[in-house]
Amino acid sequence: MSNKLLEIKDLNVNAEEKEILKGINMTINKGEIHVIMGPNGSGKTTTANAILNNPIYHKTKGKIKFDGEDITNLKTDEIARKGIFMSFQLPEEIPGVSVTNFLKYAKNKMTGKPVKIFEFKDELKKYMEELNMNPKNMERSLNVGFSGGEKKKNEILQMLVLNPKLAILDETDSGLDVDAIKTVSKGIEMFKNNDNAVLIITHNTKILHSLKVDYVHVLVGGKIVKTGNQELAKEIEEKGYAQYK
Repeated sequence: MSNKLLEIKDLNVNAEEKEILKGINMTINKGEIHVIMGPNGSGKTTTANAILNNPIYHKTKGKIKFDGEDITNLKTDEIARKGIFMSFQLPEEIPGVSVTNFLKYAKNKMTGKPVKIFEFKDELKKYMEELNMNPKNMERSLNVGFSGGEKKKNEILQMLVLNPKLAILDETDSGLDVDAIKTVSKGIEMFKNNDNAVLIITHNTKILHSLKVDYVHVLVGGKIVKTGNQELAKEIEEKGYAQYK
């Protein structure tokens, strides 16, 4: 049994005829937390969207394998059902659909099994307590009237409930205060085990202060220019990205 969960090989991606990614290579093994860091416009969010085959982004070259299967050209919903979750930089507001109903529907789609509502609500309450979320939010419309911090915690709640094999967190830490970042980090630690993995996309290092990660990849101009451990993030915090441009 291979320990490789995600393999990206020589990935080139265009958006609106513009070349964004210029040959990305990355392997994420089960049990690992990886971080992609880079300045704005370097291709971080494009990488996440390309993994889930967002039709706005066009792959011109390369291959993506997940759990040993080629997912390069699968539809987004098929990829999600195989166990890849992505949180959004700017989570959508969905009036009229409660947090509970949204998660119940998503869980049903992921597992193909009916959700037992009382057990499910107990599970939700437990996770919400751990994430310092107001349990009343369960019955509120998804993200409607939520603060930035509440929306980001809601994304982490979705990750815990859906329990994917790979969680991609796009700028989950942006705009959060120190306490909220600690809560998000706690949620990631609650999720992580030896059989799954996390890919965090960020342009700052705040979330890494309260989270231990295995690999840091520096993405500049559509290419990974350096890969290292947590120390690399500290170096970027001190010196920025100028040395790689």
